[in-house]
Amino acid sequence: MIGILGGTFNPIHYGHLRLALSVFEQLQLTRVHLVLSARPPHRDEPQVSIEQRWQMLCMALADEPALLADDSEIQRQGSSYMVDTLAHLRQKTGQSLALILGSDALNGLLTWHQWPRLFDWCHVVVVKRPQQPLNLKPQLSAYLTPKKAPSPHILAQHAAGFYHELEMSPQPFAISASMIRALLHNQRNPRYLLPDAVLAWIYSHGLYT
Repeated sequence: MIGILGGTFNPIHYGHLRLALSVFEQLQLTRVHLVLSARPPHRDEPQVSIEQRWQMLCMALADEPALLADDSEIQRQGSSYMVDTLAHLRQKTGQSLALILGSDALNGLLTWHQWPRLFDWCHVVVVKRPQQPLNLKPQLSAYLTPKKAPSPHILAQHAAGFYHELEMSPQPFAISASMIRALLHNQRNPRYLLPDAVLAWIYSHGLYT
C-alpha cells in the first residue's frame, strides 16, 4: 500500500516530513508519495511558482527513500483535484492507496470536488492529536462511521473504501508553512523548522521576503 500526502508545500517543512514518515512506519507502507498540489482549487494561488515549490520538495526528500516527490498534478492540466490524482496513481502503480489527512483537512472534506468518490480509489487515514476528539461535522461523521476500520490490517485486506484513525507518534512541533513565510517576511530566521538545503535555496532565490 502506498501513502498519499498532498499539499502546496509552500514551503515544505519538518511537520510534513515527520507526518509522512510516521504514517509510513505505522502502516508499514511501501512508500509515501508527497503530491505537490500544482493548482489548488480551494485556496489562493501560492506566491511562489509551481517550479520553485517542486524544487524545494525534491531537495527535502533527496536523502529519504521512503518518501517520493510526485509531480502527477504538475503534469495534468486544470485544477488539481485529488480524486483525479488518486484515480491516476491507482492505475499507474497498481497498488492500493492510503490518503493521509490531518484532522483539520478531514473536516474540510465536504468541500472537496466529488469527495465521496475518493473512497473508490483509496482508504482515508486521518492523523489526529492524542486524546483529542475529531469533532466531525454530522454529515461527515454519518458517512465515515460505517467505513471505519478498527485495525490497519483491514486496510491491507481491501483495495479501497475504508477510513482509519492514527495518532501521531511522536508528536511533531506545531510547524506551519504560513509561520515560516511570516518569519521570512519579517526577516527572522526559520532555521530548524525546515531542511537546511531548502532554507538556503529560499534565501538564494529571495522567496517570501
